[in-house]
Amino acid sequence: MLNVHNLSVSFQGEFLFEEITFKLGAGGRVGLIGKNGAGKSTLLRILANEQEYDSGQIAKDKDIKIGFLKQDIDFEHGRTVLEEAYEAFEEIKQCEAKLADINTELSQRTDYESDTYHQLMVDLNDIQHQYEIIGGYNYQGETEKVLQGLGFNRDDFNKLTDTFSGGWRMRIELAKLLLQNNDLLLLDEPTNHLDIESILWLEGFLKVYPGAVVIVSHDKMFLDNVTTRTIEISLGRIYDYNKPYSKFLELRQDIRQQQIAAQKNQEKQIEQTEKLIEKFRAKASKASMAQSLIKKLDRIERIEVDEDDNSVMTLNFPVSITPGKVVAELKNVSKHYGKLEVLKDVNLTISRGTKTAFVGQNGQGKSTLAKIIVGEIPHEGKCNLGHNVKLGYFAQNQAEYLDGNKTVLDTMIDAANESNRSKVRDILGAFLFRGEEVDKYVKVLSGGERNRLALAKLLLQPFNVLIMDEPTNHLDIQSKNVLKEALKSFEGTLILVSHDREFLQGLTDIVYEFKDKKIKPYLGDIDYYLEDRNLQNLREAEKRTVNEEKSSKGDNKDSYKNQKKAKSIKNKISNIESRISQLEKDIKSDDFKLETDYDKTASDPNFFDQYQAKKSDLESLMEEWESLQEELEGFNN
Repeated sequence: MLNVHNLSVSFQGEFLFEEITFKLGAGGRVGLIGKNGAGKSTLLRILANEQEYDSGQIAKDKDIKIGFLKQDIDFEHGRTVLEEAYEAFEEIKQCEAKLADINTELSQRTDYESDTYHQLMVDLNDIQHQYEIIGGYNYQGETEKVLQGLGFNRDDFNKLTDTFSGGWRMRIELAKLLLQNNDLLLLDEPTNHLDIESILWLEGFLKVYPGAVVIVSHDKMFLDNVTTRTIEISLGRIYDYNKPYSKFLELRQDIRQQQIAAQKNQEKQIEQTEKLIEKFRAKASKASMAQSLIKKLDRIERIEVDEDDNSVMTLNFPVSITPGKVVAELKNVSKHYGKLEVLKDVNLTISRGTKTAFVGQNGQGKSTLAKIIVGEIPHEGKCNLGHNVKLGYFAQNQAEYLDGNKTVLDTMIDAANESNRSKVRDILGAFLFRGEEVDKYVKVLSGGERNRLALAKLLLQPFNVLIMDEPTNHLDIQSKNVLKEALKSFEGTLILVSHDREFLQGLTDIVYEFKDKKIKPYLGDIDYYLEDRNLQNLREAEKRTVNEEKSSKGDNKDSYKNQKKAKSIKNKISNIESRISQLEKDIKSDDFKLETDYDKTASDPNFFDQYQAKKSDLESLMEEWESLQEELEGFNN
């Protein structure tokens, strides 16, 4: 499907990668990994024809359709969520426009016997047939399913995209790509703006997606669950194995150990051969043998050991002073954004030294509560901080607050004070900004590099309570591991908003689930939370809650009524399916009449009205059937 041969790309005189070669086949599931700045996003842009490369070749199948989810997107203002999602169906929308034009013209024409009228009817039939083949009668239902899978409610469908945050707009873009039936999907950090439920939904979707998928992600669990092949970009080379991420690490380490052992054996053989050469050189009778050994030595292909890029940032969060036993106390806290109520009468006490996770669907108030605690937004109710509390806050969009026109060094110096300004270069070095890299402008940094800089800037202020909102977005896997270990060792109080399941494992001792404007505590880490709710995904939690409420009532009459209702729905579905089948036969028969005896058929003044009525009835029945199926699933669950 797509072949990359000897591809090279340089940046400011240094190669990001040099003469890399790989193939992508139909249905492949590839995880593209590497450190921040290794060239992962660059490679995706090249595959998507959005960036030039220095040398090499890329061969693609003819008419290959490639969808590309970028980290930064632009939307046209004035469209609703549904209208923007429908942009995925360019061919269908073109067909709809042509059908509308032809039907308008037909309604205004009376020359039923003319050749031009006849041609209009032929065109109408052809376009309707094409419209049906490309899914014109199903795309609206499919769009709604995908949008709901990505966390949108039906109430959101007719809202303007302008009213949504960048994260939610990224979901709309992702929905468009998933609906386009591309041959190859290129996804750059698709989970960054998704909550756990939506990540699980996306995992399920991608597992059965018929096209090939290349994913740049730093979510280890997501990569393990979706991909079957891993390509790592490291120090300008690629390492390519048909294994998901975790197994790739094990295999690559095993291969490296084998290379080291083979290299040692080869070095011993070379050393012995060199000793023999020196020994034989001294004797005239052995000179020819020495020359033979020299030639043999020159022909040996030296074993090389794969290089590892082991550079990682050094991170330690020192506690400023010890605060009181209670660091934050919230009483009857509520928050409205206009008419939208996000939190209602929330009560929460955060004790010194605890490590707390906020989880739940996006829009349920996790980030809002974090902002309330740090005093960033107004609210109803009381939020009191304890004695000697000094807050450190890493916002979800922290990197966006950085000035792109400043250098890395200037960014840090401007944020420092007299006591720590002399330590700025040491702190930057610990975060992998060394040498000339401190003179880079912020605007040329990758997303992960900006996050590292924002973390470094955080250390310039003293704190004993650390609140972090999605700190792992854009961080590479090695940096995430370092951050996790630093947070484990942090002796202060931690409040962590995150959707990264693997990152949360073993990190917190209490989890608060945000749902329906309230919070609910679970003692333990994310694994305990998921296990305690008996979940594979968070959607099952909502279904289980409904079922528990039904069973707790113990009302057999309700159960009987539900069974009768489900049976009634099944009967309706069966009846509608029969009517759909009959309509499809009638329409097919009319199509045949139009093709075989157009003049006779067209002479019937009611034929086309009846023909269009059947089409309209079929579309209405399909929508009704889909609605009943969803209702029936609700009873089954």
